[in-house]
Amino acid sequence: MTVKVLQQKSEIKDARHELRRRGVSYLTANRLISLIYNRLGLKRIIPVGHISKSWDVLATADFVQAHLPVTAPILDIGAFASEIICVLHRLKYTNLTGIDLNPNVVRMPYAGKIRYKAADFMHTHFADGAFAAITAISVIEHGIQRSALLKEITRLLRPGGYFIASFDYWPDKINTSGSNMFGMDWCIFSREEVLALLDEAKGYGLSPCGPVKLEVTEPMIEFAGKSYTFAWLVLQKHA
Repeated sequence: MTVKVLQQKSEIKDARHELRRRGVSYLTANRLISLIYNRLGLKRIIPVGHISKSWDVLATADFVQAHLPVTAPILDIGAFASEIICVLHRLKYTNLTGIDLNPNVVRMPYAGKIRYKAADFMHTHFADGAFAAITAISVIEHGIQRSALLKEITRLLRPGGYFIASFDYWPDKINTSGSNMFGMDWCIFSREEVLALLDEAKGYGLSPCGPVKLEVTEPMIEFAGKSYTFAWLVLQKHA
C-alpha cells in the first residue's frame, strides 16, 4: 500500500516495540530533562523523535530497506529533531543528508557521518537527480507551498526514486486557521487535499506506486484542540 492511514493507537505502540526490538529506535532518553538542560544552558540537547511518530517512522524505514541498498543517497527534509535519519543510520545506510531551516540541524546526532545542512528544502543547491529517496516525517503540513515542494522533489530525485512522507490527516476538512507551529501555518490534510496533491504530483512526474487507502473511522491523535490521525504516502518518480 502506498497511501495509508493510521487506524489504531496500538499500531503506534507496536511500531515502537519493533523499532526497539531491531535496535534502531532513536528517541531522546528524557525530553523533559533535555528541555530543562537547554533552558539552563547546561547542555544543548536536541530532543530527537517523538513516540507518537513510531508508526510512520517504522513504515518509512521498512519501505527504504525493501527498495534501496544501504549505499543509496537519501535526503531527509525537515531533519531537525527527525528520528528517521537516525534510524536509517542505525540500519547501516551510509549516504544520508539532512536539511532544515533550523541552523541547529548541524548539531544533530551522528553529525560526523550524516551530512546536515541548514537551508530551505524547497529551494536547494543539490544537483539534479542527486537522491534515490527523499523522506519527510510530519513536514509537509507545516507552511509548505505545494507546487514549489513538488517541483524541487522531482528535480532532486533520480528516475525511479521515491518521495516518502507522513502528515496530519482527517477525511473531512478541519479548520486550523490561526494555528501556528514552528513559525508556520498548520494544515491537517483532508481527503480532497490529499487527492489534489496526488493529482498535482502527476504533473511533476510523481505518482503513487500502489493502492491509495484514505478511509478511517476514529481519530488517533489529540493535539492543540484538534482530533485527527496520521497518513503516510510514497510517490515514485517516473523512469
